[in-house]
Amino acid sequence: MKATAAALGLLASTCFMQLASCNLVKYELNLSWEDREVAGAVRKTILVNGQFPGPTLRMKQGDDVEVLVNNSMPFGTTVHWHGIEQLGTPWSDGVPGLSQENIPPGEEFLYQWKAVDYGAYIYHSHARGQIDDGLYGAIIVEPDDCVEQPFDLITQDPSELEALRRAERETQPIIVSDWRHMTSEELWQAEEVSGMENYCVNAVLINGKGSTMCLAQDRINALTTDTQREAMGNQTLTDMACLPPIDAILGPFDRTPELAPPGFYKDCTAGDGPTERFEVDPATMYRSWDLISMASVSTLVFSIDEHPMYVYRVDGRYIEPLRVDAVTVPIGTRYSVFTKLDQPAGDYTVRVANTGVNQIINGTAVMTYTPSTQGQRQRRPSQASITETGINATTATVILNETSVVPFPVVRPAATVDQTVILNVDRWNSSYQWLMGEDSYSMELEEASPVLFNKSSIPSKYTISTRNGTWVDLIFNISSTTHPIHKHSNKFFVLGSGTGAWNWSSVSRRCRTSRRASTWRTPSSGTRTTRPVRRVRRRGWRSGTRWSIRGRFCCTVTSRLT
Repeated sequence: MKATAAALGLLASTCFMQLASCNLVKYELNLSWEDREVAGAVRKTILVNGQFPGPTLRMKQGDDVEVLVNNSMPFGTTVHWHGIEQLGTPWSDGVPGLSQENIPPGEEFLYQWKAVDYGAYIYHSHARGQIDDGLYGAIIVEPDDCVEQPFDLITQDPSELEALRRAERETQPIIVSDWRHMTSEELWQAEEVSGMENYCVNAVLINGKGSTMCLAQDRINALTTDTQREAMGNQTLTDMACLPPIDAILGPFDRTPELAPPGFYKDCTAGDGPTERFEVDPATMYRSWDLISMASVSTLVFSIDEHPMYVYRVDGRYIEPLRVDAVTVPIGTRYSVFTKLDQPAGDYTVRVANTGVNQIINGTAVMTYTPSTQGQRQRRPSQASITETGINATTATVILNETSVVPFPVVRPAATVDQTVILNVDRWNSSYQWLMGEDSYSMELEEASPVLFNKSSIPSKYTISTRNGTWVDLIFNISSTTHPIHKHSNKFFVLGSGTGAWNWSSVSRRCRTSRRASTWRTPSSGTRTTRPVRRVRRRGWRSGTRWSIRGRFCCTVTSRLT
């Protein structure tokens, strides 16, 4: 039976009333700077309540949230709530110099915000490069009971539908990340001294666990792709399976590679660390995972041997479910997936591999069934869907094509916009510094008086002014290697992408006057766009996004996650 407009209005009204009648959820996060062995090597790491990654924060859609952050580290910090809209609470966005000052050593800060949207989100440091030091964790917001679910597009079986609902309620985060044996400040100093952007890492982690692996050079040579060979000429990948310093990836800037420390792009040192294990009970029929990428430079592909997945949420929001064997999880993105537990009891390898051109590196975990009798367990090795380089292991492997994602229910942006902003993104004076717009945003501006309270504290060349109640198009015109972009506050719609420079004043004029090939897609909402580099050079790659201005606030559009 179709719902009438009156019934839909009543449902929306009831849902609003439920969200208005909320609980207060309180958390306390204690930040410390300690020696911690990760991936077989000891280095200083930021621990959250004594652990890395930080604890998962859970709440219900509509809850009011208070998080008290105690800074016991020897330097200032902030915490950003990645993907949380902060409608009405812009002072809790966690951006130093924009929404707040750094939390000094020995001090505390109370973040207050409302869990308006359901789904998987992230909290992480927004100060300097502290994400790379381990300050991050997952946020899970359980949908309100009034939110429509797309699970009947997966199955019509009542018992399976109930199993899917239960799996979502019990969903668990899987944080995939890359890791270096240098702290973020050591890394920055190495970039300044060598004149090189760091584009390689020492390990790939799954929920903070993994090892530093050093492949034999013969194996590295065998895995080297044609794209890498073309870029390197007569050179080979280093013993870290990393591209050597070349103009194709670093640009035509002065550099002194011999000043780079060991482990920066070569001199691999192996180290053993723990392996993450996921125990599953086939009696539950399904398991839900929230795949979250906290990588810095790696484009990570996720799969579970012999277990296809249904992708049902992207960046927190429901989509029409898609059945795939592997998911590429760009930096800062969240994909929620169901895994059907219908295979013989045993151990199945969970694979996470970098598919970027910069480096051949991967990590693994184990998903293990918990059967009633050990004799039922399968003994053979599980069959992989992806290779060590993150591509299809067989012709039957299906990797998620994000352009096929359709929101559920379908939502569309406004047909016209009030403002178009075109931002050029390119390297600035060196291989390791970038600009967006007119200039490079200096880390020293993190010490400025917060713009939210003093509009003149940051030069106008770093700001974009908009008006409440309007729609804005953001066009990213990228002249160098493709780059991940993240916008704070509410989600935007990804309109399309293409190659070549953007030479039009607006999206509408582009559509009227040019037949150049571009990918214009069913608009889907998110908080980031533009994947990291997959090819060595992809000049002029662009992305068009449409964004609704709701409420008065001060937010940021940034490179990577910061």
